[in-house]
Amino acid sequence: MAATSTMPSLLGVFAHPDDESLLAGGVLAQHAATHARTAVVTMTWAPDSPRAPELADALRALGAGSPRMLGFGDARNPQAAPGRPRLVDAPLDEAVAALVQQIRSFRPDIVVTHDALGRLTGHPDHRRTHQAALLAAQAAGLPHLHPEAGEPWQPHALYCATHPESGVRELRPLLGAVGKTVLAVPDPYATTTVDVTPWLEQKWAAVSSHRAEVARERSLPGILARLPEPIRRRIIATEFFTRLVPGPVPDAAHQLIR
Repeated sequence: MAATSTMPSLLGVFAHPDDESLLAGGVLAQHAATHARTAVVTMTWAPDSPRAPELADALRALGAGSPRMLGFGDARNPQAAPGRPRLVDAPLDEAVAALVQQIRSFRPDIVVTHDALGRLTGHPDHRRTHQAALLAAQAAGLPHLHPEAGEPWQPHALYCATHPESGVRELRPLLGAVGKTVLAVPDPYATTTVDVTPWLEQKWAAVSSHRAEVARERSLPGILARLPEPIRRRIIATEFFTRLVPGPVPDAAHQLIR
């Protein structure tokens, strides 16, 4: 008999290979360690691209199943999916429909994705993924939307991986040194803070699996890989999220609630 988990099932929806490990690798490993179902949808890069095997290694380290790569093009790398439209150029409804199919197929309790700022540097693929995931999390529960994508399924909550101002004090100078601007939300926007110290080995193994990014000097995996281990561990030991509820709230039927 398969083991059951008291923790909710989790579907990550992220723009690029490595986003899942950096933003929610600890939480994915935490849920997988309790036998909760976990999976990751990656919006860009094709399943036959060089980064696909790296993503497979990362997900294996996290216990998050096999890659689910939607194959849209990367806004900044034409080699990601030759012949396919970039995610930022594709019709939004096309991206939403693809995500609805993934949500209805996996039937997660929780969806995790990027925040509205686009995680730290405001990458356009991150922002587009945030938009598509918010729409898809709602549409997945409505039978009249995308009926071709399977039986309706409504996730209980959607969490946006984010960085509060107080959580980027060490990252800001590191990214600033390579010419990147750091975007963070006011602290109250981070509604959930998770200490992922018990799963740091799995998280760092997953980040390190993205070997092409680790080799780059300006990428966050590359920056982290060059840091002394105590500093790196301190930076990646906490994950921050903003909780959103895409479906009805049955215990507040007669008033708006905060």
